Formats: sequence, structure tokens, C-alpha cells
Amino acid sequence: MKKIGEYIVYKKAVYKILEIKKKYFNDLDYYILIPVNDSSLIVKLPVENKDIRNVISKDGVENIINKMPNIEIIDSDERLIENEYKKLMMNGSYEDLIKIIKTTYLRNKKRSDNNKKIGDKDDHYFKRAEDYLYTEFGVALNMTNNEVRDYILDKINNIGR
Repeated sequence: MKKIGEYIVYKKAVYKILEIKKKYFNDLDYYILIPVNDSSLIVKLPVENKDIRNVISKDGVENIINKMPNIEIIDSDERLIENEYKKLMMNGSYEDLIKIIKTTYLRNKKRSDNNKKIGDKDDHYFKRAEDYLYTEFGVALNMTNNEVRDYILDKINNIGR
């Protein structure tokens, strides 16, 4: 069982444990959680919920960052790209979130370079994937999302130097 004040991940979102209620409902112990990015919401989950996992470690973050340059972008037909985004978001692995971030960034950069409006769906999935990834990495590294983004970019720019 986790302790009050620890962080966990549930369905890709990061939560802080505010309280642990013994035999709260149906004789089960419950975590009382608050999302890291939304202090107005309270979530109650059974301690034994199988979808709860630990936040990635600092070493885990470093491993993922080192793999980032080799993570491929999504190669999909324009009409099917949103289905790919949805599928990858559902899976929610770090690699899948990075695929979304890289793909949407490059698609929007190409549009911007051609003086076109960035795509709404690309922008939407870019922000969601960034939020999930950077929030968890931020908890592991004790940084804000913006600091995480800068940290990753700096690390990637220095890989292989």
C-alpha cells in the first residue's frame, strides 16, 4: 500500500494521495486522490485497483529520453491519422505518447512553414500527449511541465556529442 503524499498514475494521469480511508466502501480501503494538474477534483479509488501504477523513476525518464531520437513518427494516411492518435492514446505507453508528440509537432511545423494554419486535431493530441508525459516526468524529476520540455530538448540536442 502506498503512503499519504506519494504520487501514483491512474489511466495516464498523475495523482497525489491525500488520504487513505480504511474500509471506506464495501469493506475496501480507498485512496483519496487529487490530480496533479487539477486541484479542484477529488478521485476515490480502491487501493487494490489494478490500473494504478507507480510513477516512473528518474532513471526510467533518462532511459526514455535516450530512446526518443529512435522512436519513429506515425506513418499513416491523412484520413486515418486521428484513428492512430486515438489508438496510441488508449495504450498510453511512453513510446506511444512520444510518437504522437513527434508526429503532431512535425505536421504542424510543416503547415506553419508553408504559412498554413496548424491542424486542430494535431494540436489537440499534441497537447494531451505532452500533458500526460511531461506531468509524470515532472513528478519524477521534480520539475514543471515547461522545465521538463526544456530538459528533454537539451538532453536530445546533446545526445551523441
